[in-house]
Amino acid sequence: MTVARRTLLALALSASALSTPLVHAQDKKELTIGATAGSNIEVLRQGIKPLLEKRGYTVKLVEFNDYVQPNIALAQGALDANFFQHITYLNRFREDRGLDIVDVVQGPMAPFGIYSKKRRSLAEVKPGDRITLANDPANLAHGLALLAEQKLLTLKPGADPIRVTEKDIASNPLQLKLQPIEAAQIPRTLDDAEYAIVNGNFAISSGLKLSDALLLEKTPDHYMLVLAVKGKDKAQPWTRALAEAFRAPEFKAVLEQKFPGYARPAFLQ
Repeated sequence: MTVARRTLLALALSASALSTPLVHAQDKKELTIGATAGSNIEVLRQGIKPLLEKRGYTVKLVEFNDYVQPNIALAQGALDANFFQHITYLNRFREDRGLDIVDVVQGPMAPFGIYSKKRRSLAEVKPGDRITLANDPANLAHGLALLAEQKLLTLKPGADPIRVTEKDIASNPLQLKLQPIEAAQIPRTLDDAEYAIVNGNFAISSGLKLSDALLLEKTPDHYMLVLAVKGKDKAQPWTRALAEAFRAPEFKAVLEQKFPGYARPAFLQ
């Protein structure tokens, strides 16, 4: 065998070896997707999973009860994708932890709401009332911004509403007692606190109805949930299939029938 032929053969074998894992990745048909309890995982179960199964995918859903583990599991490879967070939270988590996770497509969410068993409206708020809200930075900022919108407190001029903390409160005229706790636990505080700002998915998983809220926010675009994957997987065919499922007319029909009142991105209106 000549040197030229040996060189060509070696190059061909190298190309074949390099292409094998790529073909395997493209042929991936078993997907594991994580979501938080309540509405988020139910949206996947009733709306997204059936569409993917029609395209030949096998889908396993994994339920979480906090806002940390779904991203850790994704970064470590235990999940192929997750659906539970808005872009603000994703960006902050990615920067804080140094993780290569990215957003793919927006999806619906059960909106933030203010609930109470002791008051019939926000107009009944009294000095010193206790309000529970999420303690993670992104959702704490979300809750504080919602209270500011309702004129229950004011934030310092120039404060970024998606990054504010309790240090950014300029005035609290009613001396409301703000109690940040783990988001999943907030519905349990309704027997004691006068008001609770509850993430929609945890409201539903605890048995509350969106119609029970004294106030449901009009969810801004930066608080809409996103599907996330590892950065290296963003261009994979199965990632595109996931994004297409979220944009499908069949998914929109499921939302309209089974998830009324949910906030939705513009392409699902």
